[in-house]
Amino acid sequence: MIIDDQLWNGEVGDSIRNKFASPVIGLQEEEPLFTLNQYPVKLLEGFMTNSRNIIVVKKEAKTKFYIKPNEYVTPQIAVHISGKTVHEIIDSIEVNAPKIIQEIKKSEIDIFQKRNIRRSLERDKIKSRFNVLINVPDKYKIVLQGKKFLWLKKEITSGNLCLLAYQVPMSSLKDTTNLVNRIVKIRDSIGKKYIHGNKPRTKMITETGFSPYLTKTKIFGKTAYGLKGTWDLSNDFMSGPFINYAIIDETNKRILVLEGFCYAPSKNKRDLMLELESIIKSVQFLKKPENK
Repeated sequence: MIIDDQLWNGEVGDSIRNKFASPVIGLQEEEPLFTLNQYPVKLLEGFMTNSRNIIVVKKEAKTKFYIKPNEYVTPQIAVHISGKTVHEIIDSIEVNAPKIIQEIKKSEIDIFQKRNIRRSLERDKIKSRFNVLINVPDKYKIVLQGKKFLWLKKEITSGNLCLLAYQVPMSSLKDTTNLVNRIVKIRDSIGKKYIHGNKPRTKMITETGFSPYLTKTKIFGKTAYGLKGTWDLSNDFMSGPFINYAIIDETNKRILVLEGFCYAPSKNKRDLMLELESIIKSVQFLKKPENK
C-alpha cells in the first residue's frame, strides 16, 4: 500500500483493511485475504515500485481509478485510486474493491501457473485417464489411482498438499436446487471409498460445523461450481481446508471434479490453498478423447 499516514490511520485505511485484509473464506483460522504493508507516497519513485502488487492511494485534485499491469516491473499489478476528498476515495475503494481483488488474485494464479510448465509423468497419467492437461508440479506424486480416480500428494514440512481428480455422471448434479448438499454428498462418497487415515474406520468427510461456500464460475470456458470448506477425518483429529471444483463437461457427458486439500496444522494455509487452486485452474480440456 502506497498511502500517506494521515489517510492510512483514518477512515480510508479502515476501508482498505476491511476490503483487502478481510478473512479468507474457507479457512478454519482467520488469515487475511492479502498481507498489507503501508508506505508513504514519497516512496512511490523508490524501491516500492519493484513490488508485485501495488495499490496507490492519494488525496489530490483529480478523481481517478485505474489498474495498470506491469507498470514498473513484470509481473506486477499497479492500482491507482485518488479523490478530492476522503469520501470520494472511500467510495472508489468500495465500488472497485471486487475488481481489484479479482485482478490481483488472477495475476497471482498466472504467476504460479507459469512456474509449472515442465512436463511430468503425473501430468501424462491425468491426460490418459481424463483427456485433460493439468500443469502439476513435479513434486506431486500419485499415491492412489483407480479407473477414473487419481490422488496426488506433495509432502511439506509437518504436512502435505493433495490433489484429487475424478469424474461422475452428469445426472449427479441434474437437480440444482441444493448444490451444496449434492456436491458434499459426492465428495463424501469419494472420501469413504478412497481417502482413509492410518487408524481403523477413518475416512475423509466434509466438516458440518463449517458451512461450505459455493460459487459459480467458468473454467476453460465450462461452467463450474466451486466449493470451499473444511474436511475432517472421521474418528481421528486430522482436518484442514479444501477447494472443490465440479466442472460441467457436456461434450463428454460427465462432471469432472478437481479438488485440492491440505493438512498443515502448524502453517498458515492461504498460500497453500492458492497453490492448489492455481493447479486446478490450469486444466485444459482436449478436443478428442484419447481413450474410448
